[in-house]
Amino acid sequence: MFILEITYTAPIERVDAVLEDHGAWLDRQYEAGVFLASGRKVPRDGGVIVAVGEDRAAVEALVATDPFSVEGVATYRVIEFLAVKTAPVLSSYRQELPPA
Repeated sequence: MFILEITYTAPIERVDAVLEDHGAWLDRQYEAGVFLASGRKVPRDGGVIVAVGEDRAAVEALVATDPFSVEGVATYRVIEFLAVKTAPVLSSYRQELPPA
């Protein structure tokens, strides 16, 4: 599982100019089953996405296609973690620790 932390690198007016395209990109990732949750950070200096993916390389390739990345208004920090404990609604996403 991945936490994708978005940090704006451009003035908010430039971010807002790309927001509709970014929203459409988010919608496609939700439809594909890749994104589980997303939203703005408070204060509004970026956002956070909870995602699933094949591996880190695939997720990094995906975030490079975000209009925020393409237009150079934000950067991504990709944090990979093993979701070994989840709420019941997310049980299908539970992962196992690798053998010791």
